[in-house]
Amino acid sequence: MTSTWQPSADIETLKKRAQLIADVRLFFSQRDVLEVETPILSQAAPTAPYLDSFYTDFSPLGSEHKQTYFLQTSPEFAMKRLLAAHSGSIYQIASVFRNGESGRLHSPEFTMLEWYRPELTLFQLMDEVNDLVQQVFNLAPVLRFSYRGIFEFFCKFNVFTCSDDDIQSFVAKRIDGLPADLVMTRDGWLELIMSYVIEPRLAAMNMSVFIYDFPASQAQLAKVEKDGQGNDVAKRFELYAGGMELANGYDELLDADELRHRFNSDNQLRQQKNTKTIPVDEHLLAAMTAGMPQCSGVALGLERLLMLALKKKNINDVRAIKFELA
Repeated sequence: MTSTWQPSADIETLKKRAQLIADVRLFFSQRDVLEVETPILSQAAPTAPYLDSFYTDFSPLGSEHKQTYFLQTSPEFAMKRLLAAHSGSIYQIASVFRNGESGRLHSPEFTMLEWYRPELTLFQLMDEVNDLVQQVFNLAPVLRFSYRGIFEFFCKFNVFTCSDDDIQSFVAKRIDGLPADLVMTRDGWLELIMSYVIEPRLAAMNMSVFIYDFPASQAQLAKVEKDGQGNDVAKRFELYAGGMELANGYDELLDADELRHRFNSDNQLRQQKNTKTIPVDEHLLAAMTAGMPQCSGVALGLERLLMLALKKKNINDVRAIKFELA
């Protein structure tokens, strides 16, 4: 039995990892994208109900007052403050933290590559992501499907016109082992279909795809606009390869009032679920009010991409030291 002190990745893999990360930095240097580093701890955090942040207390010496700080789930909020201060295009390779995530593809601590491009539209950013995964990680060119199109291709229904009952009936027929009394939102049912029906089919077909124009209810921090059929869609994309979600990109929301509304709505959902509400990031809202430039941004799970490039099956196979579970 291997002693627990041993690294989780072999040294040769770590050398390849280091070279690939150096190549990522060269990729952005050649495109005049500035590398930045922002704090890991913050007094605020994303409010999205599906994210569970780690948090800790800061106790100043000589004071009984404690201040709660959150470990970042993404460097997004701080990077957007830099964009509002006229940084131009920026990227960051950051350690990020998400509570409750553990498994072959998940770790409570992992490495995220995130970048923002004021010069690029969302589809131009998709082109750049495509260039990165081909040039640095030797992946095949990525195909493109709309969210509506990918569901029509694999599931034979239109996500914008079908009823909730139609979606639940499809889930009952195609996904085994779910509790009979399972209650979920429409988006929750669609996410189940994506995870248990569409992603495995993409993996079996060895397809790398961008999926774009999500339902407006899944906008998160993206703009909402009309598509060609008059549906309200979120101007965002996700990248899937090797049966994994690798990246999430947005045409970034610039309206501070709308963002505050989304934060407050998220916290209301958290209250309904009896989960911890999250302080709203007033610094981010102030930066957006001051004027964040039109831009597109993307967050990419670097270790998952390394797994594909280095043909590894577990996220710990590309990390120097795995997260130790009790």
